[in-house]
Amino acid sequence: MDVNEFDFELPDELIAQTPLKDRTASRLLVMNKVTGKIEHRQFPDLIQYLNEGDVLVLNDTKVIPARLYGTKEDTGAKIELLLLREETNHTWEALVKPAKRIKVGSEIIFGDGKLKGTCIEELTEGRRRIQFSFSGIFHEILDELGQMPLPPYIQEQLEEKDRYQTVYAKNIGSAAAPTAGLHFTEELLQQIKESGVHIVYITLHVGLGTFRPVSVDKVEEHTMHAEFYQLTEEAAKVINEAKENGNKIIGVGTTSVRTLETIAHKYGKIEASSGWTDIFIYPGFQYKAIDSLVTNFHLPKSTLVMLVSAFAGKENVLNAYETAVKERYRFFSFGDAMLLI
Repeated sequence: MDVNEFDFELPDELIAQTPLKDRTASRLLVMNKVTGKIEHRQFPDLIQYLNEGDVLVLNDTKVIPARLYGTKEDTGAKIELLLLREETNHTWEALVKPAKRIKVGSEIIFGDGKLKGTCIEELTEGRRRIQFSFSGIFHEILDELGQMPLPPYIQEQLEEKDRYQTVYAKNIGSAAAPTAGLHFTEELLQQIKESGVHIVYITLHVGLGTFRPVSVDKVEEHTMHAEFYQLTEEAAKVINEAKENGNKIIGVGTTSVRTLETIAHKYGKIEASSGWTDIFIYPGFQYKAIDSLVTNFHLPKSTLVMLVSAFAGKENVLNAYETAVKERYRFFSFGDAMLLI
């Protein structure tokens, strides 16, 4: 399958650079995954497509201010780090720019010495294993020195860090936000609960894959980076009971979907578990866990467009994207949303 089959024309001015003041003010394109029929709604209308007993599955990962700017201790060269994954003993896997300047033993100074990083291993694709030394609490220092790791297509500065965080973000560990969840407010979530819909939380820490374009010609040759996920006994119970009762499971965002489908394909049902997933979902994939999907509009030729196409059909999805462009929907992380039913 050729990667170019998932390409589409997108004017630059439709890439949302800043979040809307009101999280729920975004538009909602609703598409029937079987017929391809499209409706144009507002995001709070989502509640009209949910029934009592259905389950809305949200990813409660919390983004860390993972972008650090420092200098190489011996030369003063400017170095940028994007923290990707915490390992042990204050050691992190990080994406480094320019990577060629950082070898094993290289030391990087941040915040006039409040934080020091030492490269202990060179990895592939510009990644390095960095060991940090500091006085105090690491995440407090990171809050002070780090910046939110906005995707490269966002050029504007983010005035409020919390706007790149879901209102239910809880478990620290992501290098990027699960952006489909940015549309929810506490008030909307409460309305959904009061309508009899169950809300459960899973965790998937978003890593390098979010920033990594597909660089091969054939879809099947692309490799996903592994990301950590966790699903509790309580969440598994609610999802399984809903499935047994014939209710729908609605995944909010591709990260929730990848977590649920990883578990369903591994165990044959939803079970409490944690681990690492590098699942790659593209057309031909058989969905086992979700019935509906809430998602944003994604980059051309991205693994996320492929995942959505596997769920609702490539022709339907590309037609929906073409319609969204004509109707001037806002795209990507701070953009509008889709509901696939």
